[in-house]
Amino acid sequence: MTTNDVAKVFDTVLSIPGMNDAVKIDMKISRKNVLLLNHIIERGLSAKDNDKPSILMTSIQEENLQELKLFGEECLQKAGLIELSEKLRVLGDIIK
Repeated sequence: MTTNDVAKVFDTVLSIPGMNDAVKIDMKISRKNVLLLNHIIERGLSAKDNDKPSILMTSIQEENLQELKLFGEECLQKAGLIELSEKLRVLGDIIK
């Protein structure tokens, strides 16, 4: 399959009726995993110029990517970890 064919398959799957419907997920997750989840979301959404984005990531609309970012931030807010996350980000930037 070509890259274009794979992109069409992803687009088809993401266009299935009901894929944009909101779902309620009731779960418990540790604060540590909330921090890690948010970090993974941010890292995935901020691919570097030298990183080749996956076909799936190139197929997703910007609106959906922003929704994922807001989800990560909402998780931090609900866990009371916004300030800690910001301080860890600054610390990480210093170490780089």
